Amino acid sequence: MNLPSKLIEDAVNEISRLPGIGKKTALRLALHLLKQKESVSEELAKSILALRKEIKYCSTCHNISDAETCSTCNSARRDRKVICVVEDIPDVLAIENTSQYNGLYHVLGGVISPIQGVGPDELHIESLMSRIAKSKDVEKIEEVILALPATMEGDTTSFYITRKLKEFGIKVSTIARGIPIGGELEYTDEITLGRSILSRINYSVD
Repeated sequence: MNLPSKLIEDAVNEISRLPGIGKKTALRLALHLLKQKESVSEELAKSILALRKEIKYCSTCHNISDAETCSTCNSARRDRKVICVVEDIPDVLAIENTSQYNGLYHVLGGVISPIQGVGPDELHIESLMSRIAKSKDVEKIEEVILALPATMEGDTTSFYITRKLKEFGIKVSTIARGIPIGGELEYTDEITLGRSILSRINYSVD
């Protein structure tokens, strides 16, 4: 792509690093910013820098947060007896958009994948076990929902977690497979995902 300005070229190269944005889209965005007031670019730059420098991860569930503990974990209106285990943050957002779930979450930060060198120790599995072990009385965790991808890696992770949870004697369920095999929660429509949450089934291993 031949551009008349090194500054535009640099901007296009940086913008096109974002997922789903090619060079042509990056050029349109760069030219759009040039047509706006300077304050628009300044506010955009400020918000991106603030996002990168100030965003936190919840010390309990590992979701994104503005504080040490996220608003979901702090909410008195959530069902504190149920934890939904997901692969990553976009899955939390997808499930929340269904308005069919009112429990807590636990973000693993990935799934077990020996091919990619990701083992259980690289994920937030032990912190999940710690949460369950520490839950007591009225807030004692009674169910863990495994809302992981319907892939080999997702199934391997579900199997591993279920084996670890056996010692606690709590209910383990998985979302109904209205989600297509090989599908990602992030890209599943809200109706299908919502029904999968409501129609979750017990998950057990021998």
